[in-house]
Amino acid sequence: MSERWIAELSPWRKSTFCQGADSTCVEVAVGRTGVAVRDSKDPDAGVLRFTPDEWRSFVFGVRNGEFEPYGVGSDQPS
Repeated sequence: MSERWIAELSPWRKSTFCQGADSTCVEVAVGRTGVAVRDSKDPDAGVLRFTPDEWRSFVFGVRNGEFEPYGVGSDQPS
C-alpha cells in the first residue's frame, strides 16, 4: 500500500464492543479509494486494504450472518 493512500485515511476507529487488554480487535480507517483494517494490538504488523465494493460485501455478509458458525443464527445444518 502506498504511503499516499495511508495519508488519505480517516483516523483509525475501533468498535465500542472492543474493551479490555485481552480483547481481540481490529481497527478500521476509511479512505477516498477504500477501507483499511489492522490489528489493534499490533498496528505496525500490516494493513489489509479493501475496495469500497469489497468492504460493502463484507459488511453485508456480517449483517446477514454469513460468518456465523453453523447452528448459530444461520440456515446451515449444525
